[in-house]
Parts: sequence; C-alpha cells; structure tokens
Amino acid sequence: MSDKRKPINWTSVAEDQIRQAQAAGEFENLPGFGQPIPGIDEPYDENWWVKEKLRRERISALPPALEIARDKERTVAAIAKLTSESEVRRELAALNERIRRAHFSCTWGPSCNTVPVEVEPFVQDWKSRGRNRR
Repeated sequence: MSDKRKPINWTSVAEDQIRQAQAAGEFENLPGFGQPIPGIDEPYDENWWVKEKLRRERISALPPALEIARDKERTVAAIAKLTSESEVRRELAALNERIRRAHFSCTWGPSCNTVPVEVEPFVQDWKSRGRNRR
C-alpha cells in the first residue's frame, strides 16, 4: 500500500491564515499604523539593524575613554540643575569614581585623558550660579 498524499501548497495555507486574521480584525490598530516608516528617506546603511539594536538596548559602542568623556559632559550638565549642595557633592563623587575606574579599565580605543572634577571649585561655581538665577 503506497501512501500518496497530496502536496501541501504552503502559499495558500499562509494566505488563508492571513484572510482569517483580517476577518478577525487582528491587523487593526497595529502600532505605527498610518505613520511613515522611520528612516525611509535616509540613505541605505547595511548596519541599520545593529545601530537600531544598540539604540534600543541603550548599549554604547564607544571606546571607554570616549564614553567616560560623554558621561562627564552629561553629568556636569545634569548637576547644574540640582538644588541641593549635598546632591551636587554626591553626584560629583560618583562621577569622579567612574572617571578613576575608567583610567584603569580602558582596554581598547584611545587612552583615557578625562580628568576628575575638582569638587570645591565646582561647588563654589555652582553656588554662585544659583545666586545669579534668583
């Protein structure tokens, strides 16, 4: 007895499932519906998916020396908005510790030349700027 089965047409199976999903309304109100496709007008970049993954996962691809320089820049800008001297000192101490660790852990890329922030002059400047804002 031979087993002669009719070959399955996978295209029609998929199309049937799509039609059923459409009839059930499963394609309505999808995220991004009616929105332009992000980056559609930008030149093609073969690494677009890597860059998107890094952005979405908040992973930095910068060498450690450049990452700590960016960290210092962002932290100093954020500290300017703080209202408590103890918060400023705490953030500066944490930043300086990250900078010190970076000096010992830069294993690739350029050498780390970011210097720690001198706390007392920075705090005095922060205080004077606060008086000027009032």
